[in-house]
Order: sequence, then structure tokens, then C-alpha cells
Amino acid sequence: MDAILGNCSLEKLRRRKSFKWRAYPDDVLPAFVAEMDFDLAQPIKDAVAAALADNDCGYAHKGELGAAFAAFATARLGWSPDPELVFPVPDVMTGIAEILMALTSPGAGVVINPPVYPPFFFRLSLMGRRLIEAPLRRTDGAADGGSRYDLDLEVLDDVLSAEDVSAYLLCSPHNPVGRVWSRDQLMAVADICARRDTLLIVDEIHAPLVLPGARHVPFLSLDHELTERVVIFTSASKGWNIPGLKCGVAVAGSTATATILQDRWDALLASHLGVLAAVAAFTSGRPWLDAMLAQLDENRELLTRLLGKHLPAVGYVPPEASFLAWLDCRRLGLGDDPAAAFLERGRVALSPGPDFGEQGRGYARLNMGTSPDLLAEIVQRMAAATG
Repeated sequence: MDAILGNCSLEKLRRRKSFKWRAYPDDVLPAFVAEMDFDLAQPIKDAVAAALADNDCGYAHKGELGAAFAAFATARLGWSPDPELVFPVPDVMTGIAEILMALTSPGAGVVINPPVYPPFFFRLSLMGRRLIEAPLRRTDGAADGGSRYDLDLEVLDDVLSAEDVSAYLLCSPHNPVGRVWSRDQLMAVADICARRDTLLIVDEIHAPLVLPGARHVPFLSLDHELTERVVIFTSASKGWNIPGLKCGVAVAGSTATATILQDRWDALLASHLGVLAAVAAFTSGRPWLDAMLAQLDENRELLTRLLGKHLPAVGYVPPEASFLAWLDCRRLGLGDDPAAAFLERGRVALSPGPDFGEQGRGYARLNMGTSPDLLAEIVQRMAAATG
């Protein structure tokens, strides 16, 4: 691995006190929650250390975040947002929840595309909104045995036509299946939402993690009338592995839409250290991001070989974005939740597929944001659970 990523020593990793390393006993190898094992980018460590040295731990100020994110988006995403329309938020899900509470009524329907990020389910339910599913279209039977997914635009149009549906929450790039939606697909989504007068919120938290061969299209870069009414959410938290510093990024499609965020500033206070870390990531952390993406590119191909050798019955399509692998374990005969068997018999923790919706039965999500050696150990433990 690149030296700036560290060596992912298991001894050092077990000294961490984050959720990933405290949720299970020490004999369990964790590969579930979306925390990577790499060393942090030095500019991020320097920014946080400098603030602590200055006793600077007060309430957050936006500071340079708007300009820093806009520069990153221009250089890496082909999109030049207005820095004035960029806002810090505590995290993506909190920002999404605040927008939905502001613009939809209790009991209103919100459409999602399962299998999808589990907090979409429980946060929307906690808010008193009804979950309406427009499942991704799944195609099985590929040569590699994996499941391929796509947006089902006909189903989406149909569910958005109901009078009691108020909003659509789109995950782009998609977690857990790793798809990066095309410009044509996103334009079709915009057309449907405009025709149905539906509020659209886009979770783009994995945008910095698009891998070679794919290109992320920021929704607000589209030439479409709908974008003025859209809010997208992203963050440095996934791309640079700093979710514990608590700073997401919200970008409004217009000054009118931005007032929704401005009016709720006291409910959307990010961490001061998180804002400083995000600025450092977007400006000086790009070499680290490049090294990490190169490692993920290697790891997704390595996972193909490891599964072919140790678990050929598992279906796997390498993701187009992120460090998360969606594994079809239905042929292993481990039931609806194969992650439970991997944990009990192999002492390795993956994310349970059913947490991502009914469509996740028989699947598991694996975090491959680690060293090749630990990735090999993860797969070997999974294989041991099937013996």
C-alpha cells in the first residue's frame, strides 16, 4: 500500500475506540460499518491539532468551507457550485431529516430505492414519514454470479404519481450496490420529479469515492429547471474517513432553496473541528484521496480473486464507487441473513443484507477499505463459516 495510508496493523487498529472496533469482541474481525482502516490524511491531523493547540473548540463557523468544497467540486466533479450556497451540517442524515421535516407533512410518503442505506428506513420512520419503495431493478444470472442493479424509472414514475407521496430521496452513488448513475438517468429522474411536483433530495456522500471507469454526475450540475428546488448532501466523512468529526455539506440549488437551510442553522450546527477537517480534506487532502482510491481499485479486483478461490458460490459485481461490496450469498444456503453465520462461525462481522430492505435477504455488505492482507483474512474467515 501507499505509505501515507499506513499498513493497517491489526494491533494498532484494535487500539481504536470507534464503533467499528468496540462493537464486537477482539476475536471478531470487523468489516461492517463504513469506517476505513487507513491512517488519516496528514493535513487533516494537522488542522485538528492546530485547533487544539490554540484551545479552539468553540461553535462551528462556516469559514472557508464553501470555497474549499467549490474548488474540490470544480477540480474533481466537473461542477462549480456557488460557495454561498454551501452549508455545513452535522451529518448527511441530519440534514436530510431537517429538510424533510421542513417541506413535508407528518405521514407524507417518501420514496426510496432499496436495497439502500439502512438509516433511510429508520430515520424516516422516526420522523413520522411513510416509506414508499421503488426498488432498484435487479438482474441476476451474470457470468460472475453477481446481481446487477439499475434505477427502475417506470416504477419510480408510478409510485411518485400517488397524491400522498411528497418526496424522493435518491442515493447517488448508491449504497450498498455501488452504482454510479449516468447523466441520462439523472435527467430522467429530474423529468419525473418535475412532472409529479415531487421534492427531490440527493445523498451524494460517496461522490468523492468514485473509482476508475466511472464518473459521478453531481445532480446540481444538470441543466434542468428542477435543480433550483433541489438540495444535495455530501461530506468529507466517507472520502477521508472522518465521520466522527461530524461535518457534512449541504448545497442548495438556488438562493430561495438556501433559505430553508439558513432558517434552520441552529438545528444544523456542525462540529467546529469537523469544519476545519473538511476544509483541509477538500484543499490539501487530495493526494491522500488519490492514494486511497488507487488502493480501493486494487482491493475491488483482489476481492474478485479471493471470492473465486475461497467462495465461488458468492456473487459479486465490483462497485463503481466506494469501499463497500454487495455480496450475493443466496447460493451458500445460510438463510436470509448470511452475515449472522459469518459472525457466529467465522468470527467476521459484515453488515446484514436485510438491514438494507427486503431486497437484501440472502445478501451481506463487506467493507473492503483495509489492507489486502486483512481483506484476505476477511474472506478466509467467511469461507470457514461455510465449511
